[in-house]
Amino acid sequence: MCSNKHVGRLNLDESQYDQDTYWGRFRHYFQRTNPFNLFTSSDTLEDSKCLYLKYRCGEPLAADVTEDEIWRAKALFESAYNTETGEKISFWARPAAFVPVNMVLAGGMMAYYKSTPGVVFWQWLNQTYNTWVGYKNKSSDDEITNTQLITSYVVATGTAIGTALGLNRLLVNSPSLVGRFVPFLAVAAAHCVGTPLLKAQTLKNGTPIYDDCHNKLGYSKNAAYASISDSIVNKIFIAMPPMILTPLMMNYLERRGTLCRYPWLNFPAHAGFAGLCLTFLSPLACALYAQRAHMPYKHLETDMREALCKKFYDRPPKYVYYQQNV
Repeated sequence: MCSNKHVGRLNLDESQYDQDTYWGRFRHYFQRTNPFNLFTSSDTLEDSKCLYLKYRCGEPLAADVTEDEIWRAKALFESAYNTETGEKISFWARPAAFVPVNMVLAGGMMAYYKSTPGVVFWQWLNQTYNTWVGYKNKSSDDEITNTQLITSYVVATGTAIGTALGLNRLLVNSPSLVGRFVPFLAVAAAHCVGTPLLKAQTLKNGTPIYDDCHNKLGYSKNAAYASISDSIVNKIFIAMPPMILTPLMMNYLERRGTLCRYPWLNFPAHAGFAGLCLTFLSPLACALYAQRAHMPYKHLETDMREALCKKFYDRPPKYVYYQQNV
């Protein structure tokens, strides 16, 4: 992207980076989860919001404003504000808080996986945080009732705790490395049951679909199923780097006797290595799926295909698009 003065109009509905390429998606997610955005002052965030909204509304800007400054303003705006309402997101619910918060949560789940009180506390805390962040960052199209939210939270938490405690008992005589993977399996199980419950209304009514110009075409249940399925798989992929590689590293340190000589390193080592994985490897997992996914027209449900045929005079679009929640 040229850093000279902006010429023409930038499409701020799109990412700064090409989302049709894996590298572009990686850069997009790395930018969104950059923890240094948390240190941005309130004044800078407000200035970025003002610049971003002015540009979107076509208001005149200072002559020396560059394209890079506009993209930077968009990135900061999206890192701290709800893009639909413009309200500031709670500090620890922002995308930039993903790494520092989850390194602590992942570190706790893996460091204390043998202790029953530790399993219950850290799995409960992880599911509580995930539910809170999901609720704070939901879009206006997410029709989540309090009943759905509570049900999803209770079932996901119970599944995570039950899976972890059950596997710990089942694998009590297994090699120590096998037991270290139990927290990951518990988290994966919670995603498999919690996400569909939280999105029950979306599964019932469908998710919004768009044409290639971002015009809403309606709601599709088939797209909702695809979106939620991909979301579950992607969440599991995101958890894999810190919760698969960290146990391997800790098992190595345990065999060398490092953790026995310095037991106080247990939690810091788990959290620190998990943080490295979350910072650099989790965006690689996020990039496996485009934020704006597409579905062939022929894969839509019959009534939606018929509606689009009428709308486009028997020349419907080859693909429809829907928002992918990662």
